[in-house]
Amino acid sequence: MISIIVAINNNNGIGLNNELLYWLPNDLKRFKSLTTGHTIIMGRKTFESLPKGALPNRRNVVLTRQNLKFEGAETFVSLDEALYNCKNDDEIFIIGGASLYHEAIDIADRLYITRINDSEKEADAFFPEIKKEEWTETNEECHSTDEKHSFEYSFCDYERIR
Repeated sequence: MISIIVAINNNNGIGLNNELLYWLPNDLKRFKSLTTGHTIIMGRKTFESLPKGALPNRRNVVLTRQNLKFEGAETFVSLDEALYNCKNDDEIFIIGGASLYHEAIDIADRLYITRINDSEKEADAFFPEIKKEEWTETNEECHSTDEKHSFEYSFCDYERIR
């Protein structure tokens, strides 16, 4: 099972200058809960943006065309090579960045989307369009603003239509 997990705004924006656009504690808790114990695949820039390096209690896989090694992570030159080497893993999460999302969306089985109700923040990295004819929403959990969350947001799960 190949899953994509991402937080996007109303414009499908996901990042600016290799940083996330939003800091939502409940989104981070959801990310940790869903990905712990599983394989996560990310691009090199995404890995380098992690404040403490490899994420604990997960198989960290980094895609890079350069001959680089990262502590706590395996490296592969392509998504195909990484998926081949992870073929026995039960659920594989694609966690970014933008070019990897664009590459993986056509082969993903499931999407875990955090939709942030905002159109104002500038972004230079975007998630691809979710084509309604290819996906069915299986869950939506809406949340209002509060003392820790400056924006309304929803957790939306999708399954590929087969």
